[in-house]
Amino acid sequence: MKKIIITGVTGQDGSFMADYLLKNTEHTIVAGVRRLSVKNHENIQHLLGNPRFKLIDLDVTDSVNTEDVIAKEKPDYFINFAANSFVGVSWSQPANHMNTNAMAVMYQLEAIRKHCPKCRYYNAGSSEEFGDVLHSPQSELHPLRPRSPYGVSKASARHMVKVWRDSYNLFAVQGWLFNHEGTRRGEEFVTRKITKNVARIQNEYVNGDFKPLELGNVDAKRDWSDAEDFVKGIWLMLNQEHPKEYVLSSNETHTIREFVEEAFNLAGFGFEKCRWEGRGVDEKYYHEDKVLVQINPAFYRPAEVDLLLGDSSLARRELNWNPQTDFLGLVRKMVDRDIQEY
Repeated sequence: MKKIIITGVTGQDGSFMADYLLKNTEHTIVAGVRRLSVKNHENIQHLLGNPRFKLIDLDVTDSVNTEDVIAKEKPDYFINFAANSFVGVSWSQPANHMNTNAMAVMYQLEAIRKHCPKCRYYNAGSSEEFGDVLHSPQSELHPLRPRSPYGVSKASARHMVKVWRDSYNLFAVQGWLFNHEGTRRGEEFVTRKITKNVARIQNEYVNGDFKPLELGNVDAKRDWSDAEDFVKGIWLMLNQEHPKEYVLSSNETHTIREFVEEAFNLAGFGFEKCRWEGRGVDEKYYHEDKVLVQINPAFYRPAEVDLLLGDSSLARRELNWNPQTDFLGLVRKMVDRDIQEY
């Protein structure tokens, strides 16, 4: 039985990873949570009574706290999901993103080097590191060209992981994770914003009095996958003989517009009864004579990444990673959950 520290465990990826490891291994989970007194435990409530799951105080932005925890626990694995991960906010909080997403990684790597150099380390990377892409799809060989403070912070962390791995012979990797969503996705992310509002509008529609969903660039293209498929890929990445980094992606791209259309269709509005009208900021999505979606320029990013499309063929071939949920299955899973819980 081995010990695994997971940070960001109250979020989508961390909680799904804890679920996966408790189900598929005999290892114990030490879950680092910033300010245990703040009971934001919705995603892990079902784990709190498990004897193999322990919560501890861990602030990843505090170098002393980080080193103390790693020195005491001496984990066999360290999986870092703690991050400021909302791209849109990173322009107004760039220093915060660098501190949480990059400096924290250095604190972790240094503590592991000093106290448990055999520990296997994983840091969650992002397709936003590719940014202003030169070609599509993006594989492990594509250069890093971030176009947001968030992307810069993740690219900085990647360089630290490589430098510490090469300099100190650590098993340290940072996978490129393309967009991955699920039923535990935060409501500030566009996919969950869409499905939560679809559930709300479906409920309020019969009264004819509802506020339309407001979105920004609905033509941005993303490579979306199910987060539950990704945690399996991360665990495979951590258990190779030698450290190597991989792209995890669906290898297909869809627009936010498509996500909207599929979500409303799954909620019973019907493709044939819905339509887009107008252009630019005046564009709207109608169901018969009622506006379901309207464009709000406040949600445009200062520098948009128009297209991200991954090539995960290396992970599929070398790790035997086989994602199970396709785009429509993902949208259905999220819409069904939000309608059920509304």
